[in-house]
Amino acid sequence: MPIIGVLALQGDFREHREAMERLHVSTGEVRLPRDLDGLDGLIIPGGESTTIVRLLKSSGLLEPLRTLARQGFPMWGTCAGLILLAKRLDETGLPALQAMDITVRRNAFGRQVDSFEADLSIPAVGDVPFHAVFIRAPIIEDVGPGVTVLARLNDGTPVAALQERLLATAFHPELTPDNRFHQFFLNLASTPVSSR
Repeated sequence: MPIIGVLALQGDFREHREAMERLHVSTGEVRLPRDLDGLDGLIIPGGESTTIVRLLKSSGLLEPLRTLARQGFPMWGTCAGLILLAKRLDETGLPALQAMDITVRRNAFGRQVDSFEADLSIPAVGDVPFHAVFIRAPIIEDVGPGVTVLARLNDGTPVAALQERLLATAFHPELTPDNRFHQFFLNLASTPVSSR
């Protein structure tokens, strides 16, 4: 069984750990480069992306995470984590990990009061619609040729994507009791690079 790390600098990392624990998966909180040792995958949680980037720099994690992402290490970014994974951002920020070939617009739906929930069709995680929670959510404005869009809003806006073993969701699966996205990431982290 893979060991999954959760970036624990800021944001809702505890909820991700609890979701993985419901799947009986070992998790570790990542705050320093040494915490990456022995992991098979990493979740980058929602939170405040500018704050997370600042803490990645001060903790010495930014360059190790960039290197791991380039090497095909499984990573999943939710909300702010999606922003960190992107190669391109709108004019409101600078790319951090520069890993996924996506263009992202931050706070695309407005402020906290504009948060919403939606039932999404996501065949990659099953036939039953996935109840998605969007909180100051970003959107994916453009994807490169190696990126698969996994979910869209009713208007066609991409809100989940996969590039090899990099997963990004604009919403927060950890805030629901539905473990399917965590299981999906667990399967990614369990699959050897050579078989993908």
